Amino acid sequence: MSAGRKLVIVESPAKARTIAGYLGEGYDVEASVGHIRDLPQPSELPADMKKGPFGKFAVDVDNGFAPYYVVDADKKKKVSELKRLLKDSDELFLATDEDREGEAIAWHLLQELKPKVPVKRMVFHEITREAIQRALANTRELDDRLVDAQETRRILDRLYGYEVSPVLWRKVRQGLSAGRVQSVATRLVVERERERMAFRTAEYWDVTGTFGQVDTRGDETRAGSFGARLVQVDGQRVASGRDFDDRGVLRGSAADVRHLDEPAARALVAGLAESSFEVRSLETKPYTRKPAAPFTTSTLQQEASRKLRMGSRQTMRTAQGLYENGYITYMRTDSPALSSQAIDAARRQAGELYGAEYVPDKARVYTSKAKGAQEAHEAIRPAGDQFRTPAQVARELSGDQFRLYELIWKRTVASQMADARGSTASVRIGATARLGAPGASGSPLGDADVDAVFAASGTVITFRGFLAAYEEGRDADRYEDDAPTAVAGADGADGAADGADEPTGKAKGKGKAAEEREARLPNMVEGDALTGTDLTADGHRTSPPPRYTEASLVKALEERGIGRPSTYAATISVIQDRGYVTGRGQALVPSWLAFAVTRLLEENFDRLVDYDFTAAMEADLDEIAAGSRERSAWLSQFYFGENPGSVDGGGLRDLVANLGDIDAREVNSIDIGDGITLRVGRYGPYLEDTQDLSGPDGTPRRASVPEELAPDELTVAKARELLETQPEGDLVLGEDPTTGTTIVAKSGRYGPYVTELLPEPELDPSLSAAAKKRALAAAPKPRTASLLKSMDLQTVTLDDALRLLSLPRVVGVDPETGTEITAQNGRYGPYLKRGTDSRTLPSEEAMFTVTLEEALAIYAQPKRGRGATAAPPLRELGEDPVSNKPIVVKEGRFGAYVTDGETNATLRKEDAVDSITPERAQELLAEKRARGPVKKKAPARKAAAPRKKAAAKS
Repeated sequence: MSAGRKLVIVESPAKARTIAGYLGEGYDVEASVGHIRDLPQPSELPADMKKGPFGKFAVDVDNGFAPYYVVDADKKKKVSELKRLLKDSDELFLATDEDREGEAIAWHLLQELKPKVPVKRMVFHEITREAIQRALANTRELDDRLVDAQETRRILDRLYGYEVSPVLWRKVRQGLSAGRVQSVATRLVVERERERMAFRTAEYWDVTGTFGQVDTRGDETRAGSFGARLVQVDGQRVASGRDFDDRGVLRGSAADVRHLDEPAARALVAGLAESSFEVRSLETKPYTRKPAAPFTTSTLQQEASRKLRMGSRQTMRTAQGLYENGYITYMRTDSPALSSQAIDAARRQAGELYGAEYVPDKARVYTSKAKGAQEAHEAIRPAGDQFRTPAQVARELSGDQFRLYELIWKRTVASQMADARGSTASVRIGATARLGAPGASGSPLGDADVDAVFAASGTVITFRGFLAAYEEGRDADRYEDDAPTAVAGADGADGAADGADEPTGKAKGKGKAAEEREARLPNMVEGDALTGTDLTADGHRTSPPPRYTEASLVKALEERGIGRPSTYAATISVIQDRGYVTGRGQALVPSWLAFAVTRLLEENFDRLVDYDFTAAMEADLDEIAAGSRERSAWLSQFYFGENPGSVDGGGLRDLVANLGDIDAREVNSIDIGDGITLRVGRYGPYLEDTQDLSGPDGTPRRASVPEELAPDELTVAKARELLETQPEGDLVLGEDPTTGTTIVAKSGRYGPYVTELLPEPELDPSLSAAAKKRALAAAPKPRTASLLKSMDLQTVTLDDALRLLSLPRVVGVDPETGTEITAQNGRYGPYLKRGTDSRTLPSEEAMFTVTLEEALAIYAQPKRGRGATAAPPLRELGEDPVSNKPIVVKEGRFGAYVTDGETNATLRKEDAVDSITPERAQELLAEKRARGPVKKKAPARKAAAPRKKAAAKS
């Protein structure tokens, strides 16, 4: 044994590299690359165990829910390597993350490695030299309660998934899954879409105007004008969007609210044309706004979605990289608290950057409001006892990493800054509308004079405070158009910190109402006369409940106490990967498949997708983590129930056993109306008109539903249109003169397409079902091609179809590589393919006309992302004397670089884009040419995977 060698095990190679640099000699830092063991699939169990107590779940439910673990096949080599290193070590440090997941990984390592040397649990929430040294000096024992909590969750998810998912396979579709959190998250999205489908719009009108002060000498406007909205007519409040329910009916008593229609609103405009306006009331009060708390996992995902347009999975992957490389603290946490060192660093930096007046006298202390907050012990913040500004890390980080670091830095510093202060003024303006005047008479309001009241308000920020650094984003407000007020900065800005933080688009909180508020109110007193101009009658329609975005779904799950923020990114990824939810912009749209699955679960497993039950289950799991509840007893109650054998008092086992008959056809049917039903079929959703039996053999007429059509867009009228425009069955186009096969056009799940009809293969009747399946899989497949955008199902011809079926077309052979170049059509449009290198074609017609010379010219251009255009150069530096081509500075994946179109050279740290000279650029290119091309290392041959060895929990 080598003297003094210490083995440190972490999860990821990036984390290992960073920590190794801080520990130096005497330490071997290795990565386990995540979990090394897990519950196996039942098919992976040893033969002698498949019929035993572990055979169904790899969990013995009759003996304390004991799990059976195996080392993952792709981790056998890693485990052998760790064991070898451990033999040469005299101490083992388990330095995995400090949450449940990390504790469980450490426990599995301990169980599998079986060390005979001292073992220490090393925890830290940031990867800096100081933090690692503190962690070495303050090790602890493994926390069995955290391990129990994680193991309980794993067993619970196995029981849930393995009992419920097979029901979905039998009644909806093979390959589907159900889960403790994913099924509830899917239900939330489906319920919101149901609300949108049931929504009925209502129309309402109001009146807006521009008002200004009048001086005593005449009617000239003395000060700045401002906008206001009609809020009262004869003492009755004017109805706005929030006064209508989702059926389009006014809420509450009609006597309390005046619903203006177009004639009434236009009559009021006419009646107010010659009216005098005056200030009825003016109220001014102080305005104070506090900064948002530092980021938790949940709020980071929400804010990154709003401000950076990053999905939850992308946010967490980026944050993981920042953490592992020492830029931020641990990114899975429920706590907004900051350590005393972090508070000092934030306050010190705020004072240095913005001034002493921007730092409050007392430090701000934040505590968690989330149920069961227990993950890591500090908020997500820049790492270290002294924060690096975004400018200081700009050369080390780029792209998403830089943007996310900047967001975290701003939020952290702003959290310790002073309140924003100002004043809010609210004014009410009155006038008499003379409805007997020309143009106003005959309105629904009658001909008598009525009293009209307009309102406006504005907030003037006199001290920006934390807004100088950061302003929190907001989700879209369904009723944002109702508000006649908005916040205005003292300098005319909108209160955002800078260009990076200014809200853009409704998802970031900027709607029409916000724009109207961006003018401060002039100084006025009660009784002041005002001019009223630009009086306009405006019509509005109520809007349906907004769809969930990733940000608002994360917020909804956290508010209900469902799941844990550290798992939300994975949950959203699962429901998207399973086809339950798709993205439309930032909105999450449920598929019809999600409707069928949710209906089956609601009608047969209502408790498992109940929001309160799921939240209570999460609270129970937190009690297990706290040591106040025993794991096996809780699992027994969940699976067997308090009253085994009954449906009401039983657990999951009896719930599944007593399901009774589930009508699969009914579960997969959604009534659209007017005799039209949508059915979720094996190959996608389709419509069925039960009143039209003109289909083959008297069956109902059917039509496929386009995948891009959202459920709330499938109205009865749209369904009728699909049924009438799609041909029933196959549209025969003719015979292929070359093959003799019949060519038909069809409408499918992904749109219209053409295909050939091949004869059914003749199979030996004596073959088993499995053999028949294999034979069918080996049989020739028909050629198929989607119609081009310029084609229509009703007018496509045989020549069109044969042309499409001729794709992919061989364009020619690349003379340099000898590789064949083909033109073909794909999911994202027409493209060229040369080996694994693909390039977009400019049009669909180009698939049939592009020549080899044109294809080679396309490949000679730099490759860009799908749909991207070449970014303009940052600077132009003249002609290179060697290549005689223009030198430009461009922004690349790894930072700025200079290029002459043939050679690229990255700018050094001392080279700035704005100041680099042509001579320096020529020098960099010359150095790069002298070094020659970088030689790629040959990939190492993979060793054969060792045989699987099972390991039971001891």
